[in-house]
Amino acid sequence: MNAIKLAGLALFSLIFVAATTQSVPAQTTSQQVPPQTNNPQSATPATNPQTTAQTTNPQTVAIVQPKVIALDGNLEADDLIRVEVKDLDKWAATPTNDPAKLVPFLNGLALLGNYPEEIHTSENHLHYHLRITSENKKVWTDLLGAPTGLRHPVTFSVGLQGQSPFDSVFHAKDKEVPLTVISPVYGIIALVLVLATLILLVWLARTTNLIREPGPKPAGGKLRPYNLGRTQMAFWFFLVYASYVAIWLITNALDTITASLLGLIGISAGTALSEAMIDSGKDSLKTGQLQDLTAEKQSLEQSIPELQSQISAVNAKATLAPEDVSNRDSLNKQIQDSRTRLGQVNQQIQELTPSASDDISSGFLRDVLSDASGYSFHRFQIFAWTLVLGVIFISSVYNELTMPEFSATLLGLMGISSGTYIGFKFPEEK
Repeated sequence: MNAIKLAGLALFSLIFVAATTQSVPAQTTSQQVPPQTNNPQSATPATNPQTTAQTTNPQTVAIVQPKVIALDGNLEADDLIRVEVKDLDKWAATPTNDPAKLVPFLNGLALLGNYPEEIHTSENHLHYHLRITSENKKVWTDLLGAPTGLRHPVTFSVGLQGQSPFDSVFHAKDKEVPLTVISPVYGIIALVLVLATLILLVWLARTTNLIREPGPKPAGGKLRPYNLGRTQMAFWFFLVYASYVAIWLITNALDTITASLLGLIGISAGTALSEAMIDSGKDSLKTGQLQDLTAEKQSLEQSIPELQSQISAVNAKATLAPEDVSNRDSLNKQIQDSRTRLGQVNQQIQELTPSASDDISSGFLRDVLSDASGYSFHRFQIFAWTLVLGVIFISSVYNELTMPEFSATLLGLMGISSGTYIGFKFPEEK
């Protein structure tokens, strides 16, 4: 029994030794050839990112920062200037930098499309012609609009469109450049011209019939009343005249009269013309009536004495026949009718003949706002709308440097006011 156990133990030992001997080479092979897909640390040094970066990065190039250091010329619209930019040549040496795309910057605002006229990179100079174009008109309006003097200080630099401007010595508060809004020489000439026109207009308006009712001058050195239509026309004339000169002085623009402004001037001129035609028709009718009544009065005044002489002749007879009595009664009735008609004619002539006070001015406001029946709303309406549009007009010219564009609705409203005024002129007594 013991022998059998010993034999089994020996057999088990032999099997174990054989199995152990076969597994050792397999483990050794697994350690010598590890799979590349399961071991990330087995990457070769050639794929190391740090090593790659160290071997491929080029040498860092210093970035050139140009700076505006000088400005020659008068900073004014439609004028020439020369700008000196430090390190412009080095900046332009970079292929991606194009000095032909540099534009001026005033108060940090780019004058779009205002590229250099001449470029001298070797001398670090740029030459500009400061123009007002459709691209930069809004910027020029912001710079020149609502002026408070002939000049005002601004910062100045140059740079690429859509990017920040170059550094500049003119960015400092005490180094700002004076921007000329109006040339002093032309400004003085224009001011004298406009003031002389205004003084002449006011003098003629006060001393002549320039904007007064037409007709002969009243006796005693008096003046005729002011005419609303002519006053409105003179008002728009001077506003447009002075505004045109001011816009030309600042922007050098000549084509500044808008279509809506022509319409407004046309409404004003049409109002004055219609008023003149109505008044002329009334004057012609009144003159004709006065001539007819005057002729009738003269005829009556001549016929009454003749009738009286005939009655005297009849009464001189010693004996009056029945026919004489009948004739005398008929003559007396004719005299009575003639005297009655003469009184009516005299009254009509007096009504058609304007009194001395009607042809004399009662003051500007009373003349333009009232008629024979007193103050009239239709006159006040057109007067008020004229003042409102005048204020809008002046504000647009001062702030936007342009004549305003009135809408069709606003022009229609002005036309209705003028039409109402003209309509009431027909029955209005003159």
